[in-house]
Amino acid sequence: MPDINAILEDVKMWVQEVGALQKKNFRRKSLLIETKSSEVDLVTEIDKISEEFFIEAISKKYPGHSILSEESGENEYRGSDFRWIIDPLDGTTNYAQGLPIYAISVALQYKGETELGVIYLPMLDLLFEAVRGQKAYLNGEKIEVGTKTRMKECLLATGFPYDQAQTTDNNTNYFSYFVPRARAIRRLGSAAYDLANVAAGIVDGYWELNLSLWDVAAGILLVQEAGGKVILLNQKRGVSLIAGNNTIAEKILRGLEDVDQQNRETGK
Repeated sequence: MPDINAILEDVKMWVQEVGALQKKNFRRKSLLIETKSSEVDLVTEIDKISEEFFIEAISKKYPGHSILSEESGENEYRGSDFRWIIDPLDGTTNYAQGLPIYAISVALQYKGETELGVIYLPMLDLLFEAVRGQKAYLNGEKIEVGTKTRMKECLLATGFPYDQAQTTDNNTNYFSYFVPRARAIRRLGSAAYDLANVAAGIVDGYWELNLSLWDVAAGILLVQEAGGKVILLNQKRGVSLIAGNNTIAEKILRGLEDVDQQNRETGK
């Protein structure tokens, strides 16, 4: 296996280069915006340009590595032990609206295990990084998940799926459950940033439904290397998960289970 820390330096250089491109085009009036699966599922020309940069850079430096990216799917090198998982712009709706909360997420897996994860917030210049077994860092400083154990003291984060209008499994019932039980809940619009905030102890707990692997691969490693817990839920629709310290992650899980039990009893 190649030197993972040397690969990390490449990734950090790449995300900052792509981040500069994204900042340059942020709030550009002529920005091209299209829809994908629904009217609320957007992609911009900058998503595509950013992705092309990563694919070209990885293919040149690490030829033969498999690449899974949001806009292009999986490339032809599926037999490789190495698999890059990339979200070139997580928070496209925010970016398209001119809201400066969006992230670049890059993870590298080796034989199915995530070995490296980087999440970069260009507008805030926040660079989160983790290598398996080497802890997690924010702008070079070690980070750890929060230590709170009382839900009423916790700041939580969540999000809602793109098909929220087509299904009742859209997180509104779970959200309503936690509103009076937590200190506050935030919906930032970037799953990668939510997970990074959990890793840094900025957000105490997080849950979301129907995500994709590129949304969470880097963030899961960050949380784990920061001493946190990630619980994967029933994967009937995409990737659904909970993150926090051990106590808060378990309390969120019990809350979701309580809601599910109430729904079964009332026939919802």
